[in-house]
Amino acid sequence: MIFVTVGSSMSFDRLVCALDEWAGLHGRTDVFAQIGQSDYRPKYIRAVQFMDPSEFRERVRLSSLVVAHAGMGSIITALELGKHIVVMPRREHLGETRSDHQVATAKHFEQLPNIVVAYDESELASKIDQAEKLPLANQGPPSASPRLISAVHDFISNTPACPAEF
Repeated sequence: MIFVTVGSSMSFDRLVCALDEWAGLHGRTDVFAQIGQSDYRPKYIRAVQFMDPSEFRERVRLSSLVVAHAGMGSIITALELGKHIVVMPRREHLGETRSDHQVATAKHFEQLPNIVVAYDESELASKIDQAEKLPLANQGPPSASPRLISAVHDFISNTPACPAEF
């Protein structure tokens, strides 16, 4: 099963639509998505708006691949459970977020072996195909590895603070 998540705070119709089209073209019926407050209604994938944290974790655990926005919760959970993850960052200029922090996150973590980055929907299909051909990931320890914790700490420490315009 492929599990798709856009996070809990906002919709990401561009990702959901691209994944839905990919599933339809490939005849995939094993895609389940958490789509937030999306205006787009998928035709080929099963979807819910929201799920509780335990259901989210169980969906990741059961998946063969995770496709997500470049949110830290999605990335860390996929890595912790030894899953490959394809991330597509939200973009500020498209009104999907208030800054391009997800682009910075994707660039920072794309060198890790279980992360594949699609910077836009035109890359998404080929990146999913690439990720599905990767060798099975090893399940990580029940907590994040020291390398991951260090990478997240360094990234957060070197990222300018967000403006207080929330």
